[in-house]
Amino acid sequence: MSVFGVLAAVMGIVGLTAPDALIGVMGFAAAPDGGRPEGDHTLVFLTASSMAALNMGVYYVLAAAGDWTAFFRWTVPFRLLTCTVFTLAVLGERAPTGFIGVGLWEGAGAVATALALRVDRRRSTGSAGAATAPA
Repeated sequence: MSVFGVLAAVMGIVGLTAPDALIGVMGFAAAPDGGRPEGDHTLVFLTASSMAALNMGVYYVLAAAGDWTAFFRWTVPFRLLTCTVFTLAVLGERAPTGFIGVGLWEGAGAVATALALRVDRRRSTGSAGAATAPA
């Protein structure tokens, strides 16, 4: 969770400070040399998304520092939903092919979180059972 949080925060900072770099990383075409046309709100949307990523990254780091397991559980279905929506955006040609990486990152993060929660639950159940067993 901490790693994801730090990466989200870093990507948020990149989006806020170097939006064209983030656009390129996500597989979108850079603005033409003449700049963005009147009415193009790409940078406004990117600023809002980047700020959300920065905040989300901090939330994840704080949740990891506090070992807030309930938060970890809540992230799994929503990250799977994000994976689905982003993948469908690529398949529906609403986003470039390179954007599939963002969806796959979310899906992989959800699966890794679910597996880690399962291992932790088994570990705590096994150790609790051993500690309370009669001698």
